[in-house]
Amino acid sequence: MAQRPPAALPLLALGMTLLVGCSEEGSSRSSDGSPASKAVAVEVTEVTRGPIERLLMTSRELVAEQEVKVVSRTANRVVQLLVEEGDVVQENQLLARLEDDIQRTALAKAENQANKSREEFARQQSLHQQDLISDQVFRDARYDLKQLELSVEDARRELGYTEIRASIAGTVTSRLIKLGDEITTGQHLFSLVDFHSIVARVYVPEKELGSLELYQEVRVTATAFPDQTFAAHVLRISPIIEANSGMVKVTVAFKDIGPLRPGMYVDAGIVVDTKPDAVLIPKRALAYDGDHQFVFRLLPDRRVERIRLDTGLDAPLQVESLSKIQPGDQIVIAGQTGLKDGSLVRLPNDPDSETEEEDNEKGWLARLFPRKKG
Repeated sequence: MAQRPPAALPLLALGMTLLVGCSEEGSSRSSDGSPASKAVAVEVTEVTRGPIERLLMTSRELVAEQEVKVVSRTANRVVQLLVEEGDVVQENQLLARLEDDIQRTALAKAENQANKSREEFARQQSLHQQDLISDQVFRDARYDLKQLELSVEDARRELGYTEIRASIAGTVTSRLIKLGDEITTGQHLFSLVDFHSIVARVYVPEKELGSLELYQEVRVTATAFPDQTFAAHVLRISPIIEANSGMVKVTVAFKDIGPLRPGMYVDAGIVVDTKPDAVLIPKRALAYDGDHQFVFRLLPDRRVERIRLDTGLDAPLQVESLSKIQPGDQIVIAGQTGLKDGSLVRLPNDPDSETEEEDNEKGWLARLFPRKKG
C-alpha cells in the first residue's frame, strides 16, 4: 500500500508558487504597469534667500611698503648691541654703537683749529675796522674760519656714524652683526619692517577695471590662517594696464594686520557687487551638460525635475538663481550624477524598498509556516 504524502506539501508548493509569482511581478512592473526603476539615493537641501556677493578673486604674497636695510656709514668695531630681532623700534632709535675713539679725536682737533681761527678772525676784523689791513686779508681770514667750521661739521658727522640708528619706525626682522665684529662702510647691519605698511599687490583682468574703485571692500584669507578673514580695502589702482598680461595692478591695504606677516600667501576677494535678498543655490547642487548648468528639484512623488539654471552673482560656495527655483524648494545636493528628468530617488530617511520587500516575504512565510515551540 502506497504512503500518502504529508498534508503540508501541497500547501508549501502553493505558497512557493504564489511567492515566486508575486516577487517576479513586483520586481518587473511598477504600480502603473511600466517597468519598475530602482530609486537612487540622494541628499537634498532647501532653497533659501539671503545676501550674496560677487568677489573678484586673486592671490598674491604680502609685502611691506616700508622696509629698509640699515647699513654702516663708517668702518669700525661693534662695541654695543641695543636691540634684537623682533624688537619694535621708533624712528631714529639707537640700535648699536661702534668704536669711536678715532672719530672723537678728529672732532676735538677740528674744534681746536676752528677756535683758534675764530680768535684770529676776531683780531683781523678789529684791524679791518681800523683800516689797518686790506679787504683781501680780511676776506681770507673769514674764508679760513668758514673752512675750519665745515671741518668741525664733517668730524661731528663722522662721529655720529658710529651710532647706528633706525631710519624708520618698525620691527627688527634681522640682525646681521655680532658684538665685536669689524664692520666696513656700506655693510648691511639690520633689517627693519613697518608691519602697518603691509599690502597685497594683486592683479585683475582689464575687463574688470570698470568695477574697481578706491576704498572698495576686500576680503582676505591667508593659507596660514584658513578659518580667519581679514578686512581690507583697495588703496591704489594702477593708471596703466600691463601690455604683456592685460592685467591691472591693485594695491590692497589692511585695517588691522593682526597676525599677517610679509611673505605670507593670501587670497583676496574684491567685493564688486552685492545683493541683500537673492535666491541662493549651493554650488554642490549644480550639474553640468556642456555649457549649461542644471539642478534637480524634488517632486512630491519622490521623483526629480531637471531644471536649467540661469545664474546671477557667483560667490565661492553659492550662486544666485534667476530661474524658476523658489525659496522652500528641495534640490538635490548629492547623488545627482546619472540622474535624469523624472528619475525616482530615495532620501536618507526613506526606507529601503528592497529590504522592506524582503522583510514582507519573510513575514508572510513565517505566518504561513509558524515554527513549533519546543
